[in-house]
Parts: sequence; C-alpha cells; structure tokens
Amino acid sequence: MKQLKWNKMISAASLLILASSLVACQNKEMVQIPKPESVPTPVQEEQETEEPATSLYTAPLTGLPVDEAITRRPLAVMINNAPAARPQSGLSAADIMIEVLAEGGITRFIAIFQSEGGADTVGPVRSIRPYLIELGESYDGVLVHAGGSPDAYSILQKQQKQHMDEISNSGPYFWRSSDRKAPHNLYTSVDKLREGADTKGYSHDFKSPIYTYNEEGATSAGELAKQFDIHYLLESYRVTYDYDEVSGRYMRLVNGKADQDMDNGNPIGAANIIVAGADHKVLDNVGRLSVNLEQGGEAMLFQKGKMIRGQWVKKPGDIIRFVQHGSEVALVPGKTFISIVPNQPDFAGHVEIQK
Repeated sequence: MKQLKWNKMISAASLLILASSLVACQNKEMVQIPKPESVPTPVQEEQETEEPATSLYTAPLTGLPVDEAITRRPLAVMINNAPAARPQSGLSAADIMIEVLAEGGITRFIAIFQSEGGADTVGPVRSIRPYLIELGESYDGVLVHAGGSPDAYSILQKQQKQHMDEISNSGPYFWRSSDRKAPHNLYTSVDKLREGADTKGYSHDFKSPIYTYNEEGATSAGELAKQFDIHYLLESYRVTYDYDEVSGRYMRLVNGKADQDMDNGNPIGAANIIVAGADHKVLDNVGRLSVNLEQGGEAMLFQKGKMIRGQWVKKPGDIIRFVQHGSEVALVPGKTFISIVPNQPDFAGHVEIQK
C-alpha cells in the first residue's frame, strides 16, 4: 500500500512537472515569436483632383452657377435680324433672347444681357417699337436702340423711360463698322452701355422678375422633339432648333445654316425654347405692327429634346411665363429663347416638329 501510494505521488508530480514544462515551452515560443515590424505609413503625394464645381450663387436670368452674386441691372438691346445684319455679334452672351416680328415680315431680337458680355461687341443695334419697349422693360432692362417708330418715341419721352438711343442721346457709346452698310453696321458693348447708363444716372438696382429653375425641367413626359422649325412670314426667316445631347441645348440654325456669333464663333443655342402665339395687327402702310402681349395664348416649351404644350401668360409688370394647367412650369438652368409668332392663320402652323 505504501508503495502504491508512493507511485501515485510520483506520477502526479511527473504530470505536474510535464504540464509546467509545456507551459514554459509555450511561453518561450510566444516570447520567441518576433513582433511584426512597424511599417511606416506611406506618404501619399498630393494629387490634384477635380471636384464638382459648386457655387453659392446663381445667375438670376439663367439659374446657372456663377462665382459671385449678380445684382447689376439688365440691358435690353434691340438687335437687327435682317439678312444683311447676319451673323450678329454678342448673341451668345445674352441670358434671354426674344425674337418677334417687326414690319415687312422681318424679325427683330431683344437680347437681355446681365451675367455675360463685358467688352465683347454687340449688334447690329436697331430701332425700337412699343411692344419691344414692353418686352425689354419686363426684365427691368435699360432699353438700348437706334431710333424708333413715332409711337415708340412718344412712349419713351412722355413716360421718361430709361433708355440709350444712338440717334438722339447716346452717340459716344456706339460705333459704326466699315465692313457693312448702314443701318446694319451699328455696334456697342455691354461695358460701354453700362458706362453710358452710369453717366446718365440710371438706376443700378436689379428689380427684374425671374423664372423658377430645376435640373429636371418639365418635359419628361413630353413629346419627342429633337428638331423643330419655326416659320414666321418670310422664307428667309426660317429658324431651326436642333437638340444637342451633349450640351443639353437646342442649337439654332437659320435657313439651314448653323447660327454662330460673328466675333467669337460661339454657336447660338439655349436650354429652353418657348414658342408663344400672339395676335398681330398691321397699323399703317409702312407695315408697323402692334403685338398683343396681354391676352396670353397657346404656347410650346422645348427642353431636353422634348416638347410640352401649354399657355403663355404675361401679367402687368411681369415677364412672359409658360404655364400648364394653371401652374408655371420650371425651366432648365441655362439660356432661354422666346419666339413670338402670329396666331394667324393658326398658331400650330408656325411650328413644325421633326421627331
């Protein structure tokens, strides 16, 4: 019995020694395992990355991002569109452009400048009519022209409109080019016009109504309209707009030829094209017109390669707006062109859509 008990004690001691040896061995192995070397964090070279352009400001008359707040008052310039005046200068810098009939079947532009322009040439500048006064003033623009109809002069003088007329009161801020014949050779610039407005003491305050803009626009459910023609009265005034998927603009063609700014070669185009039908009336044997800008009427809006039908309205003191089912429709950020065509013989006959 004593021997058995002694053997058990030896066995227990042996197991204890063996266990201690294993633990020591494990600890020794743990100690011998080298610690991973500290790998320094690689120094990454600074790389210039293009971040999406962001801006705190948007241009009031385009909804596009700009570097600083634009508070200057717009300029509303009457631009000649006779064949002898083409191609024009400065139209690519206009925020808003309105095309409307003058006498004899010709059309005239009212180019509204606010966010762009500078020293670039603008013109040829042409005469003004009563409805051109109303359209230009709706954007709170200083009216810029060369002469005018008797009725237009009466309005300018009796109502003391803020305007710059090359013929009567603003000669130093215009010039004549030698490469074209009068009256198709009168030019100016946004910088010179602002200098002239300063000299005359005209208001700088920006009070123009503006549009509602969003990136989606309003034509997602519209009719496909990648290209369309606008017919006024004369064949030499056939305008085509061709949608460019890359820029998201409708590019302008005149009589099948791409319309470009004469001085810088920039193509003429806009994100929004509004075609509005209005009643026109011939006033005299010269062919001067009145255009009803109060009654509103049928209209089409072209955006993002599509077209929707609606109406246009213009309340007193407001700009032309496109509405559908009684609510104003948002415009896509970008330039806007408005074409006012006669309701006669019918509005739809002035627009031909190429699907």
